[in-house]
Amino acid sequence: MKTIRLLHIASLSLALAATVNADPIPESLKQDGWFIGCQAYTFNRFSAFEAIAKTKEAGGNMIEFYPGQILKPGSEEKVGHTMSEAATAELKAECVRQGIRPVNYGVVGANSPEDVQAIMKWAKKMELYAVCTESTEQIAAWEAAAKEFDIKVAFHEHGGSMSNPKYKVWNPLYILGVIESRDHRVGACADLGHWCTSKLVPVECLRILSGRVVSVHLKDKADVGNAPVVVAGKGVVDVAACLDELKKQDFNGHISIEHEADWDDSVPQVKANIDFIKNHGK
Repeated sequence: MKTIRLLHIASLSLALAATVNADPIPESLKQDGWFIGCQAYTFNRFSAFEAIAKTKEAGGNMIEFYPGQILKPGSEEKVGHTMSEAATAELKAECVRQGIRPVNYGVVGANSPEDVQAIMKWAKKMELYAVCTESTEQIAAWEAAAKEFDIKVAFHEHGGSMSNPKYKVWNPLYILGVIESRDHRVGACADLGHWCTSKLVPVECLRILSGRVVSVHLKDKADVGNAPVVVAGKGVVDVAACLDELKKQDFNGHISIEHEADWDDSVPQVKANIDFIKNHGK
């Protein structure tokens, strides 16, 4: 009887442990130890179908969609949590056809718990690993939905400074304060380039958020502050040091290349970014 009781307790413990984190991205999709793909915004001059194809051409095997991109050439449908069931099915089917795994959606805003629910329901239909947002004011709803749907939530940052106190998410210390007491499915999207825009040191920001980084938006910058995006290793973001730090943290989320330049023909630059990551494999 004691043995049965112990086995029962052990099985309950395993079940509880399994609920701590969302379902992982399949290990078979790793490239040199990393999950690498593109943020579709890199290809915002094109449709989502074309972004999927360009991600594949550049060497990625997963994609992070953003709200508002045209679904496919000639379509009036736009990607997002309000798109029709038929269009959602079509988007998933195209990902399967191209061999590209959808893993994330954002940056998407939420003004209410109802918005959060709608976003996460769509993310579940898309079988996503995470959702990316800056709507920290909805943290209670995000945490509840992360548990309900077993999908991670990553708080993203654009460039900011202390001179604009209304915009807080640029500061990793603020994000840490929002998430540190929450379920571990709630964390941060580390946008290396935008931290540099905020005149922060990206690798130090990663250390502040150690263990809570859900996903990465990877881009290098020509200089600190408002400066052009360049290929990894060509600018002031120490991308190699950031990758080393992610290794130390046993980061197992995805890296989305977000090359916000060369808009009409960025596949070569995206490929160079992907090759840089693979050359710094785990």
